Amino acid sequence: MTTTTEPAPTSTRSERTGWYFYDWANSAFQTTVIAVFLGPFLTAVAEKAAGCPLGADECDANVHPLGITVAAGSFYPYMVSLSVLLTVFVLPVMGAVADRSAHKKRLLAGAAFMGAAATCGFAFVTGERYLLGGVLFLIANISFGASIVVYHSYLPQLSGPDERDNISSRGWALGYLGGFLLLALNLVAVTLFSVEGDDQRTLDIARWSIVSAGVWWGLFTLVPLKWMREHPALHASTGANVILDGFVQLARTVRGMRAYPLTLFFLLAFLVYNDGIQTVIALASQFGSEELGLETNTLIITILVVQLTAFFGALGLGRLAGKVGARKTVLLSLVLWTVVVLAAYWLPSEAPLPFIALGAAIGIVLGGSQALSRSLFSQLIPKGKEGEYYGFYEISDKGTSWLGPLAFGLVFQLTNSYRVGIVALVVFFVVGFVLLAMVPIRRAIVAVGNTPPRLL
Repeated sequence: MTTTTEPAPTSTRSERTGWYFYDWANSAFQTTVIAVFLGPFLTAVAEKAAGCPLGADECDANVHPLGITVAAGSFYPYMVSLSVLLTVFVLPVMGAVADRSAHKKRLLAGAAFMGAAATCGFAFVTGERYLLGGVLFLIANISFGASIVVYHSYLPQLSGPDERDNISSRGWALGYLGGFLLLALNLVAVTLFSVEGDDQRTLDIARWSIVSAGVWWGLFTLVPLKWMREHPALHASTGANVILDGFVQLARTVRGMRAYPLTLFFLLAFLVYNDGIQTVIALASQFGSEELGLETNTLIITILVVQLTAFFGALGLGRLAGKVGARKTVLLSLVLWTVVVLAAYWLPSEAPLPFIALGAAIGIVLGGSQALSRSLFSQLIPKGKEGEYYGFYEISDKGTSWLGPLAFGLVFQLTNSYRVGIVALVVFFVVGFVLLAMVPIRRAIVAVGNTPPRLL
């Protein structure tokens, strides 16, 4: 099959560097806020509002947001679920608006600054203000997802198909490095300023650590806003209301996606193997503490190791993709994920070093598999619909992340073993590998009207 070549999108080095820096800016929210501090902090505030003393081993009391009775310990998980549900509706619309707007950079700025401001708003989540914390989290998490959709949609406009893997990998690597740096600084603050037995002081340090992520996010967002430029929309809105036009266009796109079954099949493959990745990330700490009996300090050190090795992993697998192609590299990463998960079964209890070493291995495959999945998907999107399709991509990334935990929970309930539960996640990587291997990527790229890269 012959394909027509076309001029590659042009971008300056400073624009690409600006694009990388939004990964650096937003990763602080993912690592410092979501991965470490927010869950324990918001749960502690909710338990305090329910009448439980800080530091209590158990709290069976309830809180009553909007008159609904909720166990204090369940408040944060429910907020996560609600944010995911709302994200499913918001992200595709945000993508459709971005595709039809001549001011995509303003949309990125609006979503980023709204999320950063909401994160900074945790400075006011004191005493028993758990409901304020929940609302701020909803705003921040939804804004984060919306900004990521706009951010991803820039990728096809920065380079031609042969350079995209490298650019995506550099952005993801810089993001992991930024997340590592702020998290390390916050953990130093925890070590220096915490006082044993003073739970209120510990809670205050966690609150200001969350606020620091909002400041970081907002401050470094100024770099991409200065260095990136507006790209003309291929299907610019002709009406006065770009948001209404976005809804109309989204409806058309949903109907028209059936014309690109191979792109949808890739999304299915990504949904499956990415669910395995997200579940390993989410449950690694629980596995380490409950099954292996490891101390909190070991788990924190492991998180830092994962962030640092993910930086090198994203760059390394990005270079490998330049030699053998992105799809082959993602398939290799899924094999490595399978090995890592199987190795977790044999980890000895109360042995920190093997667990940290496994965390390093996770980091190496984590960065590359995510960065290259993003760039590979960019090849499968019809021109002018990048935002909309990345909206669905982000839903696949976040909106279905309950499948892996559900499988893990069911296996644990049947076997009472976290080790067997972790190994059960192998099915996500094996099935994801098979599905991705079945996608004829070159034909899928041509089917949406794009030019395939030299290597796949």
